[in-house]
Amino acid sequence: MTQTVLDKLGGEDALKELVEHFYDLVESTPEGAQIVRLHMDGHGLAATRKQQFNFLCGFFGGRQYYKELHGHMNVKLIHEHIPIMQKDAEDWLLLMDRALDDLGHSGPHVDRLRATLRRVALVLVNDGAVVGADSKRLARL
Repeated sequence: MTQTVLDKLGGEDALKELVEHFYDLVESTPEGAQIVRLHMDGHGLAATRKQQFNFLCGFFGGRQYYKELHGHMNVKLIHEHIPIMQKDAEDWLLLMDRALDDLGHSGPHVDRLRATLRRVALVLVNDGAVVGADSKRLARL
């Protein structure tokens, strides 16, 4: 039986630890400041922590909690209302890399994971050209 990325990370408990540590970094570092602002326009960081775990669990080959709740796993659709700049994506990736390192995750599966997360994060960059975005949100950029 082939192990999933989730298995290789240590299962749901290890993923929960990763997500919590990642968002602790988001909330406590300069690189996370804009990510916090973007999430505060939505459901806030407490909800985001839960949804990130739900999404990543399925994305990493485990139970599809996010899909069970929302009916899909389309990252573009999930983020379409958010103005995401290149720097936002790079900051997100930097902090996820730091969280992975801090928790001792390494090896070829983590290298592949980082490459996959990079591709996904860069696909979400829309340079603020968000359909239906209000002028207040765009004025912050």
